[in-house]
Amino acid sequence: MSILMKYGPPITLDDASRVMAAAEAEARRHGWPMVIAIVSSSGHLVMLHAFDDAQHGSVTVAQGKAETAVNFRRPSKLFEDAVKEGGLGLRLLGMSNLLPLDGGLPLCRDGRVIGAIGVSGMQSVQDAQVAATGASVINDA
Repeated sequence: MSILMKYGPPITLDDASRVMAAAEAEARRHGWPMVIAIVSSSGHLVMLHAFDDAQHGSVTVAQGKAETAVNFRRPSKLFEDAVKEGGLGLRLLGMSNLLPLDGGLPLCRDGRVIGAIGVSGMQSVQDAQVAATGASVINDA
């Protein structure tokens, strides 16, 4: 995924529904109580699904992961990795407009970012697995 990627038109509700359905199916397959957020290329919330028994705090975390992925046009894991490395990466913790946790992915079509998905509810690697499953149905499909 190129950091030079441009923004495209916002994701349609139909495409967001397909992404959501795939992500939900992956979470349900594992019995994970997730919150899944999908935002448009402008960063506005298009869809939010919170499973029964999902922790309340995951609502804002899922949205934050999706917003991070769309606003910076890259997976939120890159920021998590930078913080984990320490040093200059710790400066990211002072930024109020990103969430350095895995589980946020841009959604792309024709090499342009049309939105993002953010998932929260389990460990970050599991959140990322669900996000990747959702993103796979649209990312340059």
